[in-house]
Amino acid sequence: MRTSKASRWLGRVKALPCVLCDALGVPQAGPTQAHHIRDGQGMGQRASDYLTAALCRECHQGPQGVHGDRTLLRLAKVEELDLVAMTIERLAP
Repeated sequence: MRTSKASRWLGRVKALPCVLCDALGVPQAGPTQAHHIRDGQGMGQRASDYLTAALCRECHQGPQGVHGDRTLLRLAKVEELDLVAMTIERLAP
């Protein structure tokens, strides 16, 4: 069950620019989405709302994105947890 605090967190994540586009040095093409990391999760399970990364649609669900063949992750030399850390770093005061 999502709490109002978690919903606010997701809103802050979605307000950020895409951390993967930034790492790759390319312009972001669309709005930011919150990607729940899949590392350590079983089939059908979703990580906590706090374990999310700010990704544009292409980096998130595009053919080379995190839910695609993951080429963009390899090009940026990052893992999903790195994307979460980059997101948290941008949100830290």
